Amino acid sequence: MATLKTYFAESYNELMNKVSWPTWKELQSSALLVLFSALLIAAIVFIMDFVFGVNDLNTWKGMLGFIYKFLG
Repeated sequence: MATLKTYFAESYNELMNKVSWPTWKELQSSALLVLFSALLIAAIVFIMDFVFGVNDLNTWKGMLGFIYKFLG
């Protein structure tokens, strides 16, 4: 039990005295960077799904399927 108490005491000490926490401005900047990156990746995946997508109901086979059907 003493080792668990020591663990929490040392963890608290390290979090309060040794960890360098970001400022509010740095935190906002990082959050915006993550948000825009996630939106960009989601847009890329959506575009790839739209272009190459295959539906189980065979109603939409993606943009390439439409082009192949139009040309063939």
